[in-house]
Amino acid sequence: MDVDGASIPRAQVALGGDPDKHQSEFLTGRRRYMQQFNELYYQRLQTLKPFVQHHAQNKWGHQGRKQPIQLTPKVLNVEGPEPTYIIGSVFIDSPAKPSTLEQVEKTHWISEPEAPGKYRVDGEAVYLEDESGRIRLVGKAIDDATLASGVVAAVMGSETADGSFEVVDMCFAGMPAQPARAFDDSQDKFVALVSGLGATAEQPVTLEMQLLAEFLAGSVGDQRRGAQIVQTVVLGSTMRLTAPPLGHTEDARANDRAPAQQLVRAVDAYLADIAATMPLTLLPGSGDPADVSLPQQPLPPSLFAQCHAFSGFRTRTNPAYFEIDGTLVLGTSGQNVDDLWHYARRGETPCQLAAQTLQWRHVAPTAPDTLWCYPFTEHDPFVVRTAPHVYAVGNQRAFDVGAAEGTDGQLTRLIMVPAFAQTQSIVLLNLRSLECSLVRIDAL
Repeated sequence: MDVDGASIPRAQVALGGDPDKHQSEFLTGRRRYMQQFNELYYQRLQTLKPFVQHHAQNKWGHQGRKQPIQLTPKVLNVEGPEPTYIIGSVFIDSPAKPSTLEQVEKTHWISEPEAPGKYRVDGEAVYLEDESGRIRLVGKAIDDATLASGVVAAVMGSETADGSFEVVDMCFAGMPAQPARAFDDSQDKFVALVSGLGATAEQPVTLEMQLLAEFLAGSVGDQRRGAQIVQTVVLGSTMRLTAPPLGHTEDARANDRAPAQQLVRAVDAYLADIAATMPLTLLPGSGDPADVSLPQQPLPPSLFAQCHAFSGFRTRTNPAYFEIDGTLVLGTSGQNVDDLWHYARRGETPCQLAAQTLQWRHVAPTAPDTLWCYPFTEHDPFVVRTAPHVYAVGNQRAFDVGAAEGTDGQLTRLIMVPAFAQTQSIVLLNLRSLECSLVRIDAL
């Protein structure tokens, strides 16, 4: 597919000096799965506990009482009805949550298992855990809270007669510090946010995908606006690879790689046409040739030989941090927010759940409980150590925007990027104002 460039000169953008500066923590190298996941939970708690305690002291240390409410260092040391607060990791024990063993077994089913529904249901039990053990949390504050397994929290309340902890209030780590944004405010520059192209072996490049490439090149639509698009970011699920039949190794289809190879070559050629006109950043996602466990590693260069002929083409992890013209972006392919939806009890939108992850200071708290991830032992890479200016979540059902605000003036633009295969839509992000607009490719 040939795409002609726009006649109007394209605006230029600074991509950031070190391309690996913001993604090193997500890189795992050769993966080994001999270690246990308890170390990941330990690292998460030890990293976030000081920040949670700081917010708890500010919130509950002075409430007009003669004595401020004190921290009980270990959850199992809580005694009596005297108000106190404790810090630990939330664990939700629910009959509706999938078992990891069952998930592994279901990968060998011939038919596709039913998609899971909500995890928080009647009959659940919510606990707070630390190194000493766990204590059950009860009360209206817990019932009404937006919570998920793996969140590090401080809860204030007192012990009940049956040994549970009745929660009156709770707080989290809050958003981390945010760097100043150094950007060019002399002109409008746009980043095209795309996700869920969903290319298949049967139809690698759809008509809508071809129109998208031509729009990005400035060949169709408003050429002046097209020339203002300085970079394209693809937030995963570029392909929809089908799994071979399981349990039938003698079936020739199980060993026929030709359709997948042809699909990868077609996608490489398609993306190369875009990369020839502007910098292109590619994240892996569901359906792509990548490990399903987060953080998904950059797609191999060997799969994109044509794309790599262009210096502006870069593959990233999922999740990933990257800098565009002085704006720090956190991008995901959406699995982290999709999994949080199962814990939502009050109709929270994906945008609201994404905002909550920044308040929790953790981009994927449900990993590894209900979201597959690599068992890190030295650190938890999903801890948000720097507040991004933009948080883009791909492969959502609908477009949405919002904002997350921190206590120290941090402000992050939240963008839910719709899956292109279902909506034929992309999002344009204005790097000057951080305002967003939806573009329907099928309406050009």
